[in-house]
Amino acid sequence: MLSPLDLSLVNGPIPIAATVAAAVALTCLAIRKNRTWWTRVLPIVVLTCAVVVTGLAYVVDHVWKPWPEPLPVILTVWAGAALVALALAVARLRAGRWYVRVLGMVLALGVTASAIVATNAHFSQYPTMRAVLDVFSNKQVDLNQAAPPPSSVVEEPAGKKLADVWKKPKDLPDKGTVSETVIPGGFPARPAWIYLPPAYAATPRPKLPVIVLMAGQPGNPRDWFDGGRIHDNLDTFAREHDGLAPIVVAVDQLGTPMANPLCFDSVLGQSESYLARDVPAWIKQRLTVDERREAWTVAGFSQGGTCAIQLAVRAPDVYGNFAAFAPQNEPSLGTRQETVKAAFGGDEAAFVRVNPMDILARQRFPQSAGIIFEGRDDSYRNAVHEVFEACRKAGMDVLWKELPYGHDWKVAREGFSGLVPWFAERAGLVR
Repeated sequence: MLSPLDLSLVNGPIPIAATVAAAVALTCLAIRKNRTWWTRVLPIVVLTCAVVVTGLAYVVDHVWKPWPEPLPVILTVWAGAALVALALAVARLRAGRWYVRVLGMVLALGVTASAIVATNAHFSQYPTMRAVLDVFSNKQVDLNQAAPPPSSVVEEPAGKKLADVWKKPKDLPDKGTVSETVIPGGFPARPAWIYLPPAYAATPRPKLPVIVLMAGQPGNPRDWFDGGRIHDNLDTFAREHDGLAPIVVAVDQLGTPMANPLCFDSVLGQSESYLARDVPAWIKQRLTVDERREAWTVAGFSQGGTCAIQLAVRAPDVYGNFAAFAPQNEPSLGTRQETVKAAFGGDEAAFVRVNPMDILARQRFPQSAGIIFEGRDDSYRNAVHEVFEACRKAGMDVLWKELPYGHDWKVAREGFSGLVPWFAERAGLVR
């Protein structure tokens, strides 16, 4: 039977029930048998909260501007609902019996909880309560324990794939390991999260292909494990293929959740050098991997997807493959003018030299391959088509896949499920 922890938090009855509960709670908080309440308190509370939320949205979208797109309207509405509920509960504290006051605070907290559920449903970041609880768990394995130096490695004869020579040991674990570690370099990156498949524990150890993975902005490497659930996906793939699966290294291309150095080397940081040189060098030195460019994929969601395309054209000698889940058509801090000013001091030519769409227009990449995923209801949809056409015209072996979602983690989760078998075949993990 399905565990309650595995019920969907993004579809089905739970988000609907949360919305209905919030509406009922707000109605209860708004109703009182008091004329002053209806003529003064309630209108003042609602109007004040509307002004506060509208002002905050303006500051975020037009002053602070931590990301290029404006706040989704649904988030502003839910923030307003939660603020109104809390304000009405506070207004009720001066009157009524103690249990009525307590009930008011409980109702306000209920509306706030519903707002959180609705926000999560909008972005689809945590698909189940199990994913939420995993945020507070500590299932990581120390990398030194999970990845000691190998005593021997699987030798692949010329012309053979790993799948052709691999024999699953009897004592192979059923699941892979997840570790957290700092990858040093010239960029202040947060710790990377690393998945090693069951086959990594074998002796002799196979040289496995690599996926370098990036989340969106705001975000961090752990998002792919908590919200993306990639370890579940990879463990399932490994069970179906004698313990073989790609190594995944989820890295930080941002530095902080709200930063966006655009995956360039610029005044905003040396993000490109870190991702194109420092990270691959560390992986090859520290892990047992297949070093052929065909066995390396760089992938990402949203801003991370844009970054993946950048690395595919800026470091094609390292990354022979790429996957972009709902990318932008170019790195952006809002408008191109704002981007060029912030990153290159207004030097348009410097931006054109490293902008992937401009590079794709003047260079060909017949030895590169990729998949571009888009959400059918995504506001980035036209941009995704532009990227796909640019890659195709530049000679890449590129696929385009549409998924029935918006700009959310459902695109990333389902897209990653499609990426793994595609890449495994290219890298020789399957016959």
